Parts: sequence; C-alpha cells; structure tokens
Amino acid sequence: MKNLFVSMFLMTIFASSAQLKTVTYSDESQKLEGLLSNPKKINSRKAGVLLLPAWMGIDNNAKENAAELAKMGYITFVADIYGVDKRPSSQKQAGEMSGYFKKNYLEYQKRIQLALDQLIKAGANPDKIAVIGYCFGGTGAVEAARSNLKVNGVVSFHGGLSRDASRTTEKINPKVLVLHGADDMYVPEADVKAFQDEMRTAKADWQMVYYANSVHGFTHKDAGSDNSKGMAYNEKAAKRSWIAMSDFFNEIFQ
Repeated sequence: MKNLFVSMFLMTIFASSAQLKTVTYSDESQKLEGLLSNPKKINSRKAGVLLLPAWMGIDNNAKENAAELAKMGYITFVADIYGVDKRPSSQKQAGEMSGYFKKNYLEYQKRIQLALDQLIKAGANPDKIAVIGYCFGGTGAVEAARSNLKVNGVVSFHGGLSRDASRTTEKINPKVLVLHGADDMYVPEADVKAFQDEMRTAKADWQMVYYANSVHGFTHKDAGSDNSKGMAYNEKAAKRSWIAMSDFFNEIFQ
C-alpha cells in the first residue's frame, strides 16, 4: 500500500511539473491515450520530441523525461503503443505485448506515426522532429528510422537492435543515435554487429555510444543498482546519455 501511495504521489508531481495533458486518439477501433507536455517557453524553432516508453507502457520514467524535455523548450508527446484497455500488469505480460509489436513491426511503425501526428497537431514544427525511446521504445525509435518517418533524427536509449534478417534494407534518412550499455546482456554482440552492418548498408548517418559498467535500463531510476540482474540504473551513464541526446538535438535542429 505504501509503494502504491508513493507511486501515485510521484505521478502527481510529474504531471504537475510537466503540465502533462492526456490526449485521446485512435488506431481504427483501438483507443489510445498519450500525454502531451507543452513547455512554458517553446524553443524558437518549435521543435518537437516524440517519446516512446519502455515495455511497461507510459511509466514514471517517461513522464519525468517528458517534464525535462519541456524545461528545455521542446513540445513533447509520450506515445501510447498498446491502447487504453491493454496495459501490461506484469513483466511477463509486457514481454508478450512488446514482443508482438517487435514481430509485427509494421503495426509498431503505424502506432508511432499516429503518435507523431498528435505531436504535430499539438503545434510542433513538422520539419523539426526527433523520436526518442527507452528499451522497447528504443527499438521503436530505430524502427522509426528504418521506416523513414519524416523526422530529423532518432535516439535509442538501451533499446533492442535486432530485426528479421529477411527484411530488405532501405536507405535510412533520419540521423541515428544509439546510446548503449557496454555490458547489456539483453542485446547480444551478434545483434550489435548486424545493426552496425545494417546502418552501413543503409548509408545512414549513425552514431553508437557505449557506457562503461552499464547494463540494460541504465536510465531507469527504479531498476535498482545490481548489474548482475541484467537491468540496473547507472547515474553517470544516465547523465552522460542525456547530454549526448541534447547535443544531438542541437545538431539536427540547427
């Protein structure tokens, strides 16, 4: 009960500080519910950021980061990938649900585009857009680049990089930044190599940054600090990766 109260309290704080507004939209008959964060002072280019959350859906990490992006002047939209009546209640369920979209990547790409439409509808400059994502959302950010959504760049924080080898590799237009834990056991070295080969074949403008002593989920404050569990928070890597993202934004939005 205490943990539930703390969680609800934090959600209230994040919603208040970020001025988060619930936005209802849909994918045909599936109702979706994302969050819009409008900054008090919008950047001069009206640049926008689409944030794709991790496998549990819109969590405190996504809300906190949306708040920080708003402080930086970015119009930010947190996407709902699963739907209002399809929230995972356990990690097992989240694994199954995220796995479905990874396999059915065209549906994932469609949900990302629908959220992107909401970001632009909210006032973001359609010529100044970035997509960022965490874990499962990081996979989505890479998928946004693979499908050549009309965005300037994408940022993947500790995201999955694999894809079906039978897929055709097309030229990738958005710039790509991958922020990766050097000790991430959930992303095999074979996936990393295949991804890098894909980027070369796609003639992408890409970067990949490794963070020492970091495993999967290194930006998530609620992931604990035990690297042996495969997922853990690393404050130094989290701060460094945020700076890398900020520098990337300065480049793609100039």
